[in-house]
Amino acid sequence: MRKPRHVRLTEPLVREDGELRPASWDEALTRAASGLRGVPADAFGMFSCSKATNEMNYAAQKFARVVMHSNNVDSCNRT
Repeated sequence: MRKPRHVRLTEPLVREDGELRPASWDEALTRAASGLRGVPADAFGMFSCSKATNEMNYAAQKFARVVMHSNNVDSCNRT
């Protein structure tokens, strides 16, 4: 019997002292938000995929424009 090549994550992981450790969703999302806080609009870009749903692509561009104040939004739809 072969070992699975990929293991699905079942909980968020955060890096602490160079090592990954399990964390609560609240902690993981707080850390992600603090990492994005203060990023200048011209340094942020969002790329979405045509294979995602229209709703997901809409949410991605809305996040980039409203939350991150960036118009740097692109997708593979035009390629």
